[in-house]
Amino acid sequence: MQVTTISYFRYDNWASRLEAFSQMARGRFALKNVPGLEFFKLLGTGSDAGFNPRPNVNVNAILCVWKDMETAENGLKASITHKTLRDHACETYTIYLTPTSARGLWSGVEPLRVTEKPDDTGNIAVLTRATVKLPAALKFWAEVPEVQERVAKHPNCAFHIGMAEVPWVQQVTFSLWNNKKEMGGFAYGDCPHGHAVKHVREGDWFKEEMYARFNILKEEGTWEGGSPMSLLETGRTFDEPKAAPKKKKAPKKTEEPA
Repeated sequence: MQVTTISYFRYDNWASRLEAFSQMARGRFALKNVPGLEFFKLLGTGSDAGFNPRPNVNVNAILCVWKDMETAENGLKASITHKTLRDHACETYTIYLTPTSARGLWSGVEPLRVTEKPDDTGNIAVLTRATVKLPAALKFWAEVPEVQERVAKHPNCAFHIGMAEVPWVQQVTFSLWNNKKEMGGFAYGDCPHGHAVKHVREGDWFKEEMYARFNILKEEGTWEGGSPMSLLETGRTFDEPKAAPKKKKAPKKTEEPA
């Protein structure tokens, strides 16, 4: 069973950010030598959960495709690139997946082998990636803010983030859902995302694209201090403001007897 991992790294100081930026260039050479690693991409993120062309220097990610789970677990431990970023990060998170459907190309290849059927949990991970034709980039990004606002508030989307190989034109999105039907309605229904998909098709905006769905196997680490997989039970997303802690009432003063 082929396994895909996506590892996220968060940084809170400039020395770590600079090292992460350096690894985006140097890390690919080390990753090519990791045993059992069939495909990989080093990805930056944008602001506003990644759905903004302005780069977010605090977060980056590595997507890897492995031949099986054992190889994935051993490879992530042995990878110098992953270890370097973990050592510099203030928070890390990795999710393990196996593809249940995939169509399209990424850098001219089909990186995913589908051998599994969707499980019966109702949970689903979705990855989309596209190379946007440069003349269509402004039109594409004009569609994004409303889509971002809707997905952030969707009760069945537990986690979502936008990433990029190259800012503006090589985009990747990843999300976790607890209801396949609701995800499909959001993607292709009469709503901002569905309208955006229609515009992409009518305008032929993409040079290359790939769409994949996955079963969710497990996770390691935390994101925003919590577990994205646990949010599949509630549907709450990380974009929702966290409730402020209640202030404790000061104890009433008692007068001492004179």
